[in-house]
Amino acid sequence: MPLILKEKIREEGVFGIWEIDETDAFFEALLDLSQEESREVQQLKSRRRTEWLASRWLLHIISGRAARGILVKDEFGKPYIAGSNWYISISHTHQYTAAIAAPFLVGIDIQVRVEKITRIAKKFLSAHEAENVTGQRPIDYMHIYWGAKECLYKAYGRRVLDFKKDLRIDAFNIELERTSGAILKGKNQRFDLHFKVHKPYILVLALENNSNEAHIQS
Repeated sequence: MPLILKEKIREEGVFGIWEIDETDAFFEALLDLSQEESREVQQLKSRRRTEWLASRWLLHIISGRAARGILVKDEFGKPYIAGSNWYISISHTHQYTAAIAAPFLVGIDIQVRVEKITRIAKKFLSAHEAENVTGQRPIDYMHIYWGAKECLYKAYGRRVLDFKKDLRIDAFNIELERTSGAILKGKNQRFDLHFKVHKPYILVLALENNSNEAHIQS
């Protein structure tokens, strides 16, 4: 499948979603992988390998660059594009991959809705957050909370975070498709959070908070 979604965030950033039904060979023919990238992908098998390849191709497609930037990782495992000062984040689940790039801290998470999230919710929801999981769509609320915290974790990029204690998501109305959150560890960074609930997947974005209101443009 081709790119199924590409949207701007604020004035400069961009994110996209790719629905995967291609083979590894399709992406390998398009990607001129570095030696480091080749070593990394060779360690992956089956679906994870395909998702890895698709995420790199998607990131290049949404960047609009003629030449693909090489994706590398810092000492904490956070990915970035060599030679670029933009921040990136990628996510993949089953047949979807999502990517975001911007000149400010960002995080992205895409999930296919699953019932089992109800069994692990107590591990990542604070008491205050759990109170907001009400109404007829509790699973969607739980996925949004989980996705939002995954996004903050990726934006933070230094691994050691307790999802229940160090990450806070403000109460929200699912119909409004936005809220805010904070990383409480360190200097207490705040983020604008946006989410899209579709039948096959739930997408969440985290954008570093600044004086301008975050806005997603079609």
